[in-house]
Amino acid sequence: MYKNKIFRLILSFLFAILFCHAAFAASNIALTSAGQSPDAMMVKVVLKKMDVEVDFDSAMDPAAIKDNHKVLIVVVGGSSKGLGAAGIDQDQEKARIEEILKIANEKGLKILVMHVGGASRRGTLSDLFLDTVVPHADYVIYVKGANEDGYFTKVSEEKKIPVEESETIRALDEHLKKVLGEWGVI
Repeated sequence: MYKNKIFRLILSFLFAILFCHAAFAASNIALTSAGQSPDAMMVKVVLKKMDVEVDFDSAMDPAAIKDNHKVLIVVVGGSSKGLGAAGIDQDQEKARIEEILKIANEKGLKILVMHVGGASRRGTLSDLFLDTVVPHADYVIYVKGANEDGYFTKVSEEKKIPVEESETIRALDEHLKKVLGEWGVI
């Protein structure tokens, strides 16, 4: 009886250690929005379905980029409503993103830029953020429809940045597995 209690106690202790380690394990991927659209949350959901944990904050403070991060995913989509809800304007958002990119570059993070809103999420506001973020990208993934004006094709050729088109948001997992796998973070 006494041995059984000790065994259960030890087993419980081991499970607690494993659980705590998993619960507090730091992600090596930071995920944020550029433009405050809900698109970054959609990417977070896709990653969660892939069992990939990320440090997500749509309005991530630049100081939140930590040494354990290996990849920064920036999901671009300008939303006046989202900016208003965050209490910032496009200039403040652009400055925040520029500072995050600066820190990510200094720390040697790979930068994945995503545009998942298709044609409906392209426009002057989104393009402002695309022009800010894409030159820093190591890779770009966009959802079909976003390249109707050839923006991503042109950037890919000019900047020598690999670019992939996803048929749908649901199909993003294939592209994410490829890129994040090549970068050794999943």
